[in-house]
Amino acid sequence: MTFFLCVIGMVMILEGFPYFAFPEKIKSFILKISDTPDQTLRVVGFLLMLSGLGLVYLGKKIR
Repeated sequence: MTFFLCVIGMVMILEGFPYFAFPEKIKSFILKISDTPDQTLRVVGFLLMLSGLGLVYLGKKIR
């Protein structure tokens, strides 16, 4: 459970950093995202999930 909480904390740090460091660029990025077709966002999200799953698998296997 401790490792899980550390991982969640790191994700929150990585997710929050762009909003803290570049708020004006994040706003324009969000506007561009809203113009992106749903299918494109689904494909990108799916590829990111697969990449994350692959990294978790590699991390578990190497350990």
